[in-house]
Amino acid sequence: MSQVADTPATPARPGTSAGGDPGSYDGLRLRQLTKAFAGFTAVQSLDLDVPRGSFFALLGPSGCGKTTTLRMVAGLETPTSGTITLAGQDITFAKPYRRPVNTVFQSYALFPHLDIFENVAFGLRRRREKDVDRRVHEMLDLVELTSQARKRPAQLSGGQQQRVALARALINSPEVLLLDEPLGALDLKLRRSMQIEVKRIQEEVGRTFVHVTHDQEEAMTMADTVAVMNGGVIEQMGPPAELYENPRSTFVANFLGQSNLVAGRVLRRAADVTTVDMQGIEVSVPTPRVHSATDDGWVGIRPEKVLIGPPGAELDAPGNTIPGGVVTDVSFVGVSTLYLVRMPWGQELQVFSQNTGRTRMFAQGEQVELSWRPEYAFLLDRSQDAAAGSAERVGA
Repeated sequence: MSQVADTPATPARPGTSAGGDPGSYDGLRLRQLTKAFAGFTAVQSLDLDVPRGSFFALLGPSGCGKTTTLRMVAGLETPTSGTITLAGQDITFAKPYRRPVNTVFQSYALFPHLDIFENVAFGLRRRREKDVDRRVHEMLDLVELTSQARKRPAQLSGGQQQRVALARALINSPEVLLLDEPLGALDLKLRRSMQIEVKRIQEEVGRTFVHVTHDQEEAMTMADTVAVMNGGVIEQMGPPAELYENPRSTFVANFLGQSNLVAGRVLRRAADVTTVDMQGIEVSVPTPRVHSATDDGWVGIRPEKVLIGPPGAELDAPGNTIPGGVVTDVSFVGVSTLYLVRMPWGQELQVFSQNTGRTRMFAQGEQVELSWRPEYAFLLDRSQDAAAGSAERVGA
């Protein structure tokens, strides 16, 4: 059930802050936040700033600490140590109902005996606030459910029920709305449409949304900033495109989409380009995308950035051309074809080739060459597990 805030928050311009100390920052701030249970630590010394009015996502696999973090902000878990401040107020040990926070869960938790209008009005009526009808109508209009106001929850689709849950939480004017896997119960097509809908609602109300999810597409589609969590810590945080294009760890490279990681050794470092020996072939990596302090690293390239062609073909990716590949598997997936290509050193690389009709499809057993533009490559620390964050490793 949503927590009801006692004091409505006053909207402010997204991202504003009166200063650097906890008492002046107007967003959500976590400092050295830790939660230890018997036998393990779920969240380890977490430092995090969520600007007011932003859409922020905590992304990671089950057990990474994201939900525990959310529950500490909501007041449903007590931190072992550290502090939580919101709009300049220390709420670390405040009761849940004393926090200007509301939570929307995957289960919706709507009252089945009340119609949609009364579900949304519930918190206002309980606090005996004024102007209930007007505020409920405005909220139903926001979530585009005015015509469904007198229906019961059971008469609505899953997506409509989720919008009711959002309206019921937002009508209390929370400083922060916490979303705990809110779209997890919806089918794929509806989930994708709701991603756009939830983002629209957040932009219209200008409130801070903190969204917990294990779904990479969901986080990247909806959030302004994504924090990828693993083992109770944040591996990397930033805009979705930055995390995807320039991952700083093998976990992030594999968890956000898919990556080809090939062992290499740095030959030369310059201010703009780093030259790497990758299995006997010299390849270039932009120095700002080099994240290895040692000379041994993993050369990374996303499958959709790799071009495939017959031996000797002129591929539109000057700089990094890898000969001697053999197609071992072909999977047609509509908009693209996924190839597995075994390279001379025995490793299979993935290639996503768009089915534009400009190039022919390759068959299993054909010899091919691969190529990619140097600016798309990145280099990660070889001491990291090349399989960290992959579907097989996360699911293990």
